[in-house]
Amino acid sequence: MRRRSFLAVVALACTLPFPAVAAQCGDDPSGFDAWLQAFRAEAPAQGVSERALAALSGVTYSTQVISLDRRQGGTFNRTFEEFGLPRIAQRINKAKQMMRVHAATLQRVEKEFGVPGGVVVAIWALETDFGAVMGKQPALRSLATLAYDCRRSEKFTGELIAALKIIDRGDLAPAEMKGAWAGELGQTQFLASSYLKFAVDFEGNGKRDLIHSVPDVLASTANYLKGYGWKAGEPFGEGTANFAVFNDWNRSTVYQKTIAAFAERLVSGE
Repeated sequence: MRRRSFLAVVALACTLPFPAVAAQCGDDPSGFDAWLQAFRAEAPAQGVSERALAALSGVTYSTQVISLDRRQGGTFNRTFEEFGLPRIAQRINKAKQMMRVHAATLQRVEKEFGVPGGVVVAIWALETDFGAVMGKQPALRSLATLAYDCRRSEKFTGELIAALKIIDRGDLAPAEMKGAWAGELGQTQFLASSYLKFAVDFEGNGKRDLIHSVPDVLASTANYLKGYGWKAGEPFGEGTANFAVFNDWNRSTVYQKTIAAFAERLVSGE
C-alpha cells in the first residue's frame, strides 16, 4: 500500500494549536500505559470530553507504527518521469470518469472555494485512488503511539487531541477512524488537525465525513488549498503562486509536479 512519507505528514501538520500535555514520552512500550493514563487525565483541560476519551480504552502501543515511522522510504526521491507519469497513466481514465460523475459537485466546489475540479480530482486520485486505499490502521492507536514516542511527541499529542475533538464534534465514530500508519484520515488523507480545521459538511447532513462522503471530501480538499492561499482563476503551473500552495499539501517537489500535470490534463480535457 502506497503511503505518504514524513514529508507529506509535515506538509499537512503545521504548527498545532494545542499545547503539549506533560505526560512522559518514551522510546519503548514499557511506559505507554502510564503515559496514556496521564494523557487522559490532562486532555480535558484541552477541551476533550470524557465521552471522547472513552475511545482510548483498550488502546495499545503499536510496534508496527514505530517501525514504519523509522523506515520511511524514498518514494519521492524519484524523478517525475519515474514517479509522476506512471501514476497519471494508471489513473487518468478513472479520473476523467470521476470528473463526469461528480461534475455538479465539482462546479459547486469551484464556485465556493475557487479551486478547479481537476485539481481536486488529481489529488483524490493520487492520495487514495479515489478512496480505494485509505489505510486500515486504527487512527487513535497510531496517534497515541506516536504521541507517546519521544521523537515527535508534542506534534502527535496535538494530533491525538484533534482526533478526539473530531469524535466530540460528531463527525466520525471511533470505529470509523481508520487510515494510514501516521493517523491520516479519509479519501484525501487529512491529518486530524487539518480535518478539524478544514473539513466541511458539503453534503448537508450535519457531519464532516471525509471517509464516506465524496462531496465532503472534494469540498474539504479545496477548502484546504484555499486556506493556504489558493487564488481563484489563476494558473497553477510551476512558478505560479498556486503551484506554491501544493507545497503546503506535500513538501515533495515531484509530488507537486505530479498534481499539477495530472490536474492540467483533467482541466484541459486531454
